[in-house]
Amino acid sequence: MIRRILACCLLLLAWPAHAASVRVVDDAGRTLELSRPPQRIVTLAPHLTELLFAVGAGAQVVGVDSASDHPRAARTLPRVGDAHRLNFERILALKPDLVVVWLDGQRAADLHRLGSLGMPVLRTRATRLDDVARLLQVLGEATGHAAAGEDAARDFTAGLAALKRARRVPLPVFYQVWDRPLMTVGGRHWISEALALCGARNVFADLGAAAPVVSREAVLQRAPALIVGGSDGPGLRRDWMKFTSLPATQRNAFARVDADRLHRPTLRLLEGIAELCAVVDVYAR
Repeated sequence: MIRRILACCLLLLAWPAHAASVRVVDDAGRTLELSRPPQRIVTLAPHLTELLFAVGAGAQVVGVDSASDHPRAARTLPRVGDAHRLNFERILALKPDLVVVWLDGQRAADLHRLGSLGMPVLRTRATRLDDVARLLQVLGEATGHAAAGEDAARDFTAGLAALKRARRVPLPVFYQVWDRPLMTVGGRHWISEALALCGARNVFADLGAAAPVVSREAVLQRAPALIVGGSDGPGLRRDWMKFTSLPATQRNAFARVDADRLHRPTLRLLEGIAELCAVVDVYAR
């Protein structure tokens, strides 16, 4: 009898860790309530996949978008589509008890259909550097890994602080996302924040759009001393060297950084910012 009582007590002690209810408010202002942490998660953006693995929820992920390639374990998971087209039949077949989406990366019609199919959906948004730490906390809480999410968030925030540069005159930088059309980042994008953290100044920080299209004339007018692009974009020198009045051309100041690290709001963003800061350090001398 005593053994049975002790066994029951141990089960009761273990129960909250495995079946505690989940209640979080997502970035669309909706409250997500689940009777227990989800065990079958589908994620629809590569940075969300990374963040889920970072908080210890990788074993709960059963399906991902086509661009999810990190960590390595994510590459073997079933693919359910991309930002342009989702395979709803495949998503339903995976029987998810949570779908995690990126509000700025999915079509509104697809988000509406996910909701109409009765699947719990956690809507997220990431535009600023601080959003990485916040999402780590939210995803940790939503998946039953609150402590791990808090720890990862603290580490990320501390890492950002350690990267900060102070310069009397910030180096003017044009960040080129793509060439046709010519795209950059506005002041609301985390890359603009990263440049400021590195002691540089995004020459288009006054633009409100996250990824605005600009003209070559506008770039010449703003006279960047350095032009930086992601590794997933085209070469920079070829198109800009003919503009001899451009300070970046005169200084032969062109650089590329790892897009996977800098373009995704994950823990690896710290590595991307460190690389960006190293580039700025070279040309700020």
